[in-house]
Amino acid sequence: MTPAEVYLWKRLKRKQVFGYDFDRQRPINEYIVDFYCKSLRLVIEIDGSSHDYKGAYEKNVIRQEKLESLGVSFLRFRDQDVFQDIDNVILEIEGRILEIEK
Repeated sequence: MTPAEVYLWKRLKRKQVFGYDFDRQRPINEYIVDFYCKSLRLVIEIDGSSHDYKGAYEKNVIRQEKLESLGVSFLRFRDQDVFQDIDNVILEIEGRILEIEK
């Protein structure tokens, strides 16, 4: 896990967000996602500097489209957002959970 993933994991583990269970480094199909909540079918990805190289955006789009075709939804955050504004990252996750629960 990257440092940003470790930092977010401290807030997701042990059902701290609305009582939902998140897994880290979860395989789905042929991919491994950063975090996954099976009951919500929600993936959370943390994009760090490794996502800035040429072609990374296109690969991420293809990967995300394939997983979304399986009925999974995505939330993406930059690693600096996790470090600089973790409370708003959690609020955004909670907001998505409330949308899914409707």
